[in-house]
Amino acid sequence: MATPSSKSTEITHRAFPKSDSAWQPHWEELPKMERIAQDELKAHLMATNEEFRRLATQHSEYAHQLDELESHPHLTEQEQLEEVRLKKMKLRLKDQMEAIVSHSRQPVA
Repeated sequence: MATPSSKSTEITHRAFPKSDSAWQPHWEELPKMERIAQDELKAHLMATNEEFRRLATQHSEYAHQLDELESHPHLTEQEQLEEVRLKKMKLRLKDQMEAIVSHSRQPVA
């Protein structure tokens, strides 16, 4: 069932995947209050930061394309290359989004 807010800019579960980075704890390791604060900050950025919203939308589109590719039982060589390309582009977007989140957390001098 689609709601008015679930347009093409819908953010999927893959829009903010768990990080495997050594410098950032896994999502489930964060204290509950910190997870809530992180969610609220990302929601605030989605509502107020055009660049963050654009990056998140593109990230979600790449996730949908990857889901489509991963639904195939076998990938051709070209599809495998496309899968790698999409994953790299998606990761680049995630890094850019995390930089905005990190910058937003820093106190203003």
